[in-house]
Amino acid sequence: MLLERADINPNTADTEYGRTPLWWAAVRGHEGIIRMLLEREGVNPNTADTEDGRTPLWLAAQSGHEGIVKLLLQQDDIDPNTPDTRYCETPLLRVAQHGYEGIVKLLLEREDLNPDIPGPSSERTLDLGASHEDAGIVKILSQHLPSHPIPIDIAKATNIGRNTLPQGNPLSNIKKRTIHSSDGEQRKKYRGAPT
Repeated sequence: MLLERADINPNTADTEYGRTPLWWAAVRGHEGIIRMLLEREGVNPNTADTEDGRTPLWLAAQSGHEGIVKLLLQQDDIDPNTPDTRYCETPLLRVAQHGYEGIVKLLLEREDLNPDIPGPSSERTLDLGASHEDAGIVKILSQHLPSHPIPIDIAKATNIGRNTLPQGNPLSNIKKRTIHSSDGEQRKKYRGAPT
């Protein structure tokens, strides 16, 4: 196998956009290849491409590849706070917009994660979760971000038929609505745009 050869450098990037084998495996969702590459000593999990500055963690997170995110976060030398250079968004900011609750939880487990790194318009992770009308993300983030200046009791805010967030709070428009899934099952979802 090529990875066993000493003359093969698994960090070698393509010359056009600086994409490494780990980068490609992350974006394509190849968990087995990620596992093999990370077993090789010297593989750098933080190498970003030269086009958009996206790391394998950023790509796996934004693509919803939870298993790959978990593998990458197990690396001691991974930096979970590296934003891309196109949108200046960290992996946490990105997944808060996409509603990947499992990945948000995995990222928040890292002690070295800084959840308060603002996005390109100074928005924070909780703001993005709310602006994308995702009560699940808002609930997870509000439980892990006790220092956030917006007091929120998501358990009360998501009671059926009630909206108990403080007046003037940008999250006060989160409302309940019923959504019918493709299998006919009903589920509750809380929607609303910040004021």
